[in-house]
Amino acid sequence: QVQLEESGGGSVQAGGSLTLSCVVGGYTYSSYCMAWFRQAAGKERERVAGIFTGRGDAYYADSVKGRFTTYPDKSARILYLQMTSLRPEDTGMYYCAADLGVGADYCYTQWMSQGYNYWGQGTQVIVTP
Repeated sequence: QVQLEESGGGSVQAGGSLTLSCVVGGYTYSSYCMAWFRQAAGKERERVAGIFTGRGDAYYADSVKGRFTTYPDKSARILYLQMTSLRPEDTGMYYCAADLGVGADYCYTQWMSQGYNYWGQGTQVIVTP
């Protein structure tokens, strides 16, 4: 069983920055398919960023490209989401998700289908105008 715990959320003014962390606990693998999702109040969950930690391939939603960066630490036990130039529309609950990192193609499939087996409880991000 894999446990995920997010942290780093908070309130920030538009234009500011935050870095979220997702710590992987429990049974560990050498690589993961990992991703960040967010859900604003009254809206559906949406993809933010995904990555195959075994190779570092990352993909981003169009709405965050050029502003957000996701990367794992060397152990692949922590995933970061560096968020810059934040906008009020970035407000929401941010969730970390993970699955066994079988390969890059599998990870991209998981990213597109949101079919991850493991999810964290989320961390709240509020961006004020």
